[in-house]
Amino acid sequence: MLPRLAIRILRTADAKSLWKFFWNFGVRGMLSVERFKRRLAKGEYFPPFLYLSIINSCNLRCQGCWVDVDAPRNSIDLETLDRTITEAKQHGNSFFGILGGEPFMHPELLEIPARHSDCYFQVFTNGQFITPKVAERLRRLGNVTPLISIEGREVVSDQRRGNQDVWNRTLRGLTNAVEHRLLTGVATSVCQSNIEELLTVAWLEELIERGVHYVWFHSYRPVGPKSNDQLGLSQEQLIRVRRFIVEMRAKMPIGIIDAYYDDQGRALCPMANGVSHHVSPRGDIEPCPIIQFATDSIHDERGIYETVRDSTFLADFRRLSAEATRGCVVLERPDLVRELVLRHGARDTTVRQTAMQELEAMEPRFSQWLPGEEIPEKHWMYRWAKKFWFNDFQAYRHLKAAAPRHQDRARSRNPAASPSPPETEPTVTNA
Repeated sequence: MLPRLAIRILRTADAKSLWKFFWNFGVRGMLSVERFKRRLAKGEYFPPFLYLSIINSCNLRCQGCWVDVDAPRNSIDLETLDRTITEAKQHGNSFFGILGGEPFMHPELLEIPARHSDCYFQVFTNGQFITPKVAERLRRLGNVTPLISIEGREVVSDQRRGNQDVWNRTLRGLTNAVEHRLLTGVATSVCQSNIEELLTVAWLEELIERGVHYVWFHSYRPVGPKSNDQLGLSQEQLIRVRRFIVEMRAKMPIGIIDAYYDDQGRALCPMANGVSHHVSPRGDIEPCPIIQFATDSIHDERGIYETVRDSTFLADFRRLSAEATRGCVVLERPDLVRELVLRHGARDTTVRQTAMQELEAMEPRFSQWLPGEEIPEKHWMYRWAKKFWFNDFQAYRHLKAAAPRHQDRARSRNPAASPSPPETEPTVTNA
């Protein structure tokens, strides 16, 4: 698998893009994680990876979207983005995820990688703004990989994404990216409406044929004002997704990403283990994209490093999540999220100002943590890389031992439910 993948990438990707990926993301990214581990050893915290939602506007209206795409435009201006990235770079960061809304609707998106050629940027996009001209500019920059979201074929894409001809317009953008020899990925939020047609060998073979270099499968999270719970996966389907990813990594010449498991197949949360936090289109520093509450902002005079390092709200969120579950605390324990938000007096970072009502309306459900169903990595490369650079970083050392038993009881009572509250609540410090 690995030799075939390497040969395919060498034949189809631009040399500058490959070098920038190897150096800015690979070498410097690993060094960033090492600096992160040294900070943790000293009791200091700043994540090695930041995800920046630079604009709320989007041309689509996807089911389950938590972003205020219908609201007046909010975006982070170029100078603030430049300052934020520069400050993070001073502490070793070299990789940044760029999200929206639709990032390509930000008029100065391409100025960001142009100003920071020593960094690597993954742009989460629906692909419809990747014209030949844009793709050529990205090729010249070399330090951007488009991660193009595909949520189904013709019919399902229109249903899921709230527009017409979504499939064809997205594929045009994908084709432009591939033809200009960009390192190109495809992301899918696996849910009830697309699991049968996209979580398949045939779909991976089609992506390989189209020239895609990597794919990211992640499970649909029913959150936001139009959460559409019916699209959420069952326990069995969550296990099926994990098993498919592990098996295909060892067989198919395409990179397959996941962000929710370690080398032994144990669940983890990138927010709880400390590797990432999220910045909203208004500059609010949130625990993760689906937790739309904050007490801190990149507009604070101290700068992002000191702001994140000293945030009691973010520190408590990491501890709360890690003490309650190895999975997604929002899905499993929305009651604990509500408690922490109220205790810290965190503000609702949405334009719609309904995040608390949405949280209170959530029904607990299973996430990726299913004790006893761990599926370890099979391929040596993924197993080795995760062991050293993507693990729990001891975040779960205080996880309540009783939690798995509570999950077993919840499973026997209601297959769609998540664990009942632990007998001893996690400690939450006052702000």
